[in-house]
Amino acid sequence: MSRPTQRIVIVGAGIVGIATAALLSEQGHAVTVIDRTGIAEETSKGNAAALAFSDIMPLASPKILLKAPRWLLDPLGPLSIRPSYLPRLAPWLWQFWKASQPGRLQTSIATQTALMRLAESEMMALVERAGIGPMVRHDGSLELYESEAEFKATAQGWTERERAGIGFEHVRGGRLAELQPGLSPRFVAGTFVPGWKTVSEPQHFARAIWAYAERHGAVFHEAEVRALERSENGPVVRLADGTVRQADRIVVCAGAWSTRLINPLTRLRIPLDTERGYNTTLPPGAFDLKRQLIFGNHGFVLTPLETGLRVGGAVELGGLDLPPNFARSRSMLAKAAEFLPGLKTAGGVEWMGFRPSLPDSLPVIGALPEDPSVLLAFGNGHLGLTQSAAMGRLIADLVAGTAPAIDIAACRPDRF
Repeated sequence: MSRPTQRIVIVGAGIVGIATAALLSEQGHAVTVIDRTGIAEETSKGNAAALAFSDIMPLASPKILLKAPRWLLDPLGPLSIRPSYLPRLAPWLWQFWKASQPGRLQTSIATQTALMRLAESEMMALVERAGIGPMVRHDGSLELYESEAEFKATAQGWTERERAGIGFEHVRGGRLAELQPGLSPRFVAGTFVPGWKTVSEPQHFARAIWAYAERHGAVFHEAEVRALERSENGPVVRLADGTVRQADRIVVCAGAWSTRLINPLTRLRIPLDTERGYNTTLPPGAFDLKRQLIFGNHGFVLTPLETGLRVGGAVELGGLDLPPNFARSRSMLAKAAEFLPGLKTAGGVEWMGFRPSLPDSLPVIGALPEDPSVLLAFGNGHLGLTQSAAMGRLIADLVAGTAPAIDIAACRPDRF
């Protein structure tokens, strides 16, 4: 017997919402996605294009706590906090510190590892079903180190990845130059991860997945969602024009804006904030980049795209309302020019996006405690693209009433 079709409204047309729509529409549900702008027009538009399935280490860790004071002294460094925002961020920082303690850290690593395995299998299967295999590049990534001390400081993270079965190769000399010609001689070593993948262009990739969801009946409605409400007939989405959309299930995939929607419905307070990310996309021909380069000590990456070369990353904790500080983009671009002496830095386009970040680096997956018809799927930080298909699979499991594909207890909405 086939499962009954449900009317499902997904709030948010970023990559998590799009992938969730694809998996739910495949199951025959009547899926409507609502977003105030368009398909992948905000944070999912300008990300670093990585399918970072080997990135299992949480941001909250003793290593980061040791580095943070030095980084925070540099307003343009890998991690920054606007001084005016610090009082509002204090509860998030407290939870971040708790998440970095050994017991919590190991739970986060174990959950992240399981989530990444699911993410890879679900994403690659979705890519195949959607017929968009050529949009995924299998070039691997190359993380670079400027000193032996920097290289040795990464040892624990690579040990954890080895335990998780993730392949990598530490490289030097000629092998390093072979993987990326034209590097500055300041780099003494690197780590090549062959299983790391990127997409040809993030927004194009997201829209291709959406086209697949549309073929299965999903529809998009451009509107601003003002509120989520309850009624005798189920949950309701109220739009800015005063109209409402009735549903059997609502899935909140609104990224960094998600808690603004759910807070009026619940006593639960989820410590969601933003890893504000900056980048500059240079025109095609700026450099012959062979694969994504990761400058971990500086907190940014370089990615080859079909539309050019993207230089970006780092973390600025500053919420949704502060104006952007594009000096951060220019600082990363200047460093990239030092690291790749032949890089052409003219003609770039600057961008900033709001990565939805939780203190333990794990997303929220599950039902709103007060209303099981409202499902939550957000908080992937800088891993939204990577984990999007896994988020869709887990939400589809919850909608179907079946056991989730992996243990998501550490991702429950009330864990804080």
